[in-house]
Amino acid sequence: MLPLALILRARGFEVAGSDRSLDQGRLGAKFDYLKSQGVTLFPQDGSGVTRADQILVRSAAVEDTVGDVLAAKRVGARDIKRPELLAELFNAARVRIGVAGTSGKSTTTAMIAWILHRAGRDPTVVNGAVMKNFAGPEALFASALVGAGETFVAEVDESDGSIVHYAPTIAIVNNIALDHKSMDELRTLFAGFVDRAETSVLNLDNEETAALAMKTKGRTMTFSMRTPLAELFAYDVQLNPTSVSFQVVERANGSRANVTLSVTGEHNIANALAALCAVRAHGLSLAEATAALTGFAGTARRLEVVGETAGVAVIDDFAHNPDKIAATLKALHAFPGRLLLLFQPHGYGPLKLMRQQFVDCFAENMRDDDVLLMPDPVYFGGTVERSVTSEDIVRAVRSRGLNAVAFAERDACGDKLLELAEPGDRIVVMGARDDTLSVFASELIERLRAR
Repeated sequence: MLPLALILRARGFEVAGSDRSLDQGRLGAKFDYLKSQGVTLFPQDGSGVTRADQILVRSAAVEDTVGDVLAAKRVGARDIKRPELLAELFNAARVRIGVAGTSGKSTTTAMIAWILHRAGRDPTVVNGAVMKNFAGPEALFASALVGAGETFVAEVDESDGSIVHYAPTIAIVNNIALDHKSMDELRTLFAGFVDRAETSVLNLDNEETAALAMKTKGRTMTFSMRTPLAELFAYDVQLNPTSVSFQVVERANGSRANVTLSVTGEHNIANALAALCAVRAHGLSLAEATAALTGFAGTARRLEVVGETAGVAVIDDFAHNPDKIAATLKALHAFPGRLLLLFQPHGYGPLKLMRQQFVDCFAENMRDDDVLLMPDPVYFGGTVERSVTSEDIVRAVRSRGLNAVAFAERDACGDKLLELAEPGDRIVVMGARDDTLSVFASELIERLRAR
């Protein structure tokens, strides 16, 4: 919601808003930042919705029973969902780059934003994460860019089915894996997304996206770390704890370039290849694109090292589904050190849908000396079925011979992490939908320093 608010303010609209977190006294810095950008804040009780000429824009987390929704209905104000508004803005642009897929969307979007910015294309960008290259004292939460160019880049979400509203010029699908919907639903949504595009960018290393490449009727640009048959192929990969380098070759003309990124993990090579394909489809040369990608600083909460003290590192990561968690563990296990994992599920619904996948993910990607700690799923209000809990997951992971414990409260997990932490360990805080996880990670490093 924040990047949409910033873009609308920059375009001269009057913007106000409410949030459950504001009413609960959480995330003060984020709300102070919104106020500094000219956004008026109200309690989420309907007091901000008073006229028929207002438009209520709400996220999927805001139920019909919330005061603002009831007020909009009472005064006759238009009531739309967040992705509907984003799609309206996106579809109105001349060049539309939509970044989709189960994992890697935010990082790929940030990479494209950085490349186009450095290449002078001045894009407008909506991202689900803070883009570190654009963050600073005047832009503390840089999840949006407001540009004067013709290109609109947006992270596109399939979890609520809203991907059907987008008509991209260039459609990127990094990968497809079970997350919020069944695989059959996901295949249909992503197939429609690429079929509406002039050019689709697809990952040949993911079975599902490779199948899309075989079926789509439009122009495709493919990328891979496994097969040189892709349009962009990465090889000579060098992984380091905080960076990665590789060579990339373009099949059509034999152009080659070296890429060095200040983020690690093979998944970030895939993200970079997707971004390079997208900007190549937009008209940049491989040399121009790879040069522009240099200096990419990453995105917040994507394997972000919060701090290190007494030989213990604390890492903040957005991993919240089995695919993302597996990528994080694989990237970290490329280097020595035990992992102390805190995973806070992002809801009871996803936990139920992916119960076995979560168990398999941890069982197959943890090492014998790793430890998994899980608090109850994130919950800030609303209706929810609690038939599968964190205890169910850790019990099944323990049955596979690994160390796993559940605590009802996250603070208890934090105490246990500090009790276990020894020099050489890496504490990894994983989860989504809860910005206080970053606060929690920062508090852990401070408590470690104070020991």
